[in-house]
Amino acid sequence: MTVLSLPGNTAPAVDYRQLVAEYGAPLLVLDGDALRIQYRALRAALPRVELHYAIKALPHPAALAVLDQMGASFDIATRGEIDMLRDLSMDPRRTIHTHPIKKDSEIRAALRFGCTTFVVDNPDELQKFSRYRHRVGLLLRVGIRSKDAVVDLSRKFGCTPEEAPFLLAQARQLGIHVKGLSFHVGSQSGSAEGHCRAIRICAEIIRESRAQGIAKLTVLDIGGGFPVSYDAVVPDIDAFCAPIREALAELPGNIRLLAEPGRFLAAPAITAIASVVGRAWRDGRRWYYLDDGVYGAFSGQIYDHTHYPLNTLPAEGELQPSVLAGPTCDSIDVIAEDIQLPELAIGDLVIGRMMGAYTWASASEFNSLPIPRVLVVNGPVAKPTLMRVA
Repeated sequence: MTVLSLPGNTAPAVDYRQLVAEYGAPLLVLDGDALRIQYRALRAALPRVELHYAIKALPHPAALAVLDQMGASFDIATRGEIDMLRDLSMDPRRTIHTHPIKKDSEIRAALRFGCTTFVVDNPDELQKFSRYRHRVGLLLRVGIRSKDAVVDLSRKFGCTPEEAPFLLAQARQLGIHVKGLSFHVGSQSGSAEGHCRAIRICAEIIRESRAQGIAKLTVLDIGGGFPVSYDAVVPDIDAFCAPIREALAELPGNIRLLAEPGRFLAAPAITAIASVVGRAWRDGRRWYYLDDGVYGAFSGQIYDHTHYPLNTLPAEGELQPSVLAGPTCDSIDVIAEDIQLPELAIGDLVIGRMMGAYTWASASEFNSLPIPRVLVVNGPVAKPTLMRVA
């Protein structure tokens, strides 16, 4: 990984050709101001909710530092993510460990770091915390399916609402403190209906567990899934969250609220710049071969079911059916088929937007091609240097 930083905190020039001439291609431009804008918007839309950034979406040190300075907390799921936060001297008290399935070594690593909130969703995971019961507080993840989400995250994780009381009772028998519930309705939700339904289901579990003396639950983690616009019209985040705010207002009293936004914060933060390195005419279409593809920054097309807004430099000229292909020898490495593009020459540029989430994070070095370099602009504010006076 190569990280470049422009001097100062100035935005990159609009001239992408100049950036490529100076820094090379392929290139990813990470703009800290985009993270700041998204964070402020979601904070305003969910004013009662503590935002724990899902590091997996964009685990870049500059992104983490910007969000830390904005006051964000963090959602960690692996020892590698813990190591990143430790290297950046992040406060472990502002973290939650949300992976429902963990090795004992992962639990111990998180505890050594200082994280004490973990997520479980089944009896075996509860048992793992017996030896640590005096050091942790757990969240029980409830699986609530949502047909509106692009990626269903309740298929792999989460107990059913009917199982929740039994798991809470088991935790009590083991002397393990379960302090709340969590859910994740899925990634890129089409509407807030899934969140609202999940909140109301969890509210009922909270009421029943309190009434029956099983557990006094005081935390609800509403997960992520807040949508961004790739190729469809998405309501602004305040309008999207309005029904969620109404549902949260119906919760029993004294509930601490958490969320795990990843994509919403990270997606607009990166612009990708790739260059045309080859051309061919095949089956009545012009093929353009780029120096980035689905094994690189466009990996989200494979892993994340996402297609990104694209434009070209130059942008003028008669449009013709075209194909954009990546640089590897694998035939699956195709970014776009039947896309209408002007005639491009070798050295011309293809610009990908909204490419911060699940792109650079899942890029590989397949075919021994390096991951695109990252240029950071509007990065974290430098801390003032303290001068010692004799």
